[in-house]
Amino acid sequence: MQTLSGLILAILVAFAAYHTRSLNKSGALAATLVGTIIFGIGGWRWAVLLLTFFITSSVLSRAFRKRKVGLSEKFSKGHERDAGQVFGNGGLATFFAALHAIYPDSLLPWIGFAASLAAVNADTWATELGVLNPSPPRMITNLRQQVEKGTSGGVSLFGTLASLSGAAVIALPAILLSPTGTLTLGYFFLITVAGLAGSFFDSFLGATVQAMYFCPTDNKETEKYPIHTCGTQTVHIRGLTWLDNDWVNFACGAFGSLIAFLGILF
Repeated sequence: MQTLSGLILAILVAFAAYHTRSLNKSGALAATLVGTIIFGIGGWRWAVLLLTFFITSSVLSRAFRKRKVGLSEKFSKGHERDAGQVFGNGGLATFFAALHAIYPDSLLPWIGFAASLAAVNADTWATELGVLNPSPPRMITNLRQQVEKGTSGGVSLFGTLASLSGAAVIALPAILLSPTGTLTLGYFFLITVAGLAGSFFDSFLGATVQAMYFCPTDNKETEKYPIHTCGTQTVHIRGLTWLDNDWVNFACGAFGSLIAFLGILF
């Protein structure tokens, strides 16, 4: 019955997201699969955390549109998430929900689940709210080089504060709704810090090994491949060609979970 309820809820959420253009068709199908597993296996507690991430990130992707004009040429995809983005952001969380079914009495799947969502939520909030920073961001690898807003690997004060807030928004319900009972305040800080760390790791990958391209017409660096916003074919200039933004998002969640587990261990 819980699995059936999870399927119905996942379909309703995916349909609503598709109707509001937060997801495209492939994204809606992927969200149905992810939601069915998380809602169906984990139940309402797990659903609350996933929906907190999805709703806040979707709202922020549409906020401050005037401040984001011209930034779409930097990103590989728009605000309509596809299957790659859904699995990149929620694939690891789905794994932890499935792991909970095998080890229902263990706290670790819940912590991993919460930390992975805290990380991708932190990264999303940093990306969407970092544009409000009054000065250009700086490259995370040296903190001296100024770059254009929207550049992969760029960090700013506003973006960092947004990242911290995005992680905390997941951490709070995570400690209150834990399946094993309400967690201590220490876990709130652990999940929040893990989420922030995951966001920083995302930026580091963006600055070093993520695949980046160049548009010769607009003379701009971009994540878009093979065609830029202007219609020109882009040229690979650095990074691993297979490491696109979806894989970087997955790594972001994985790093957040790793930091959380290390925090518990030590």
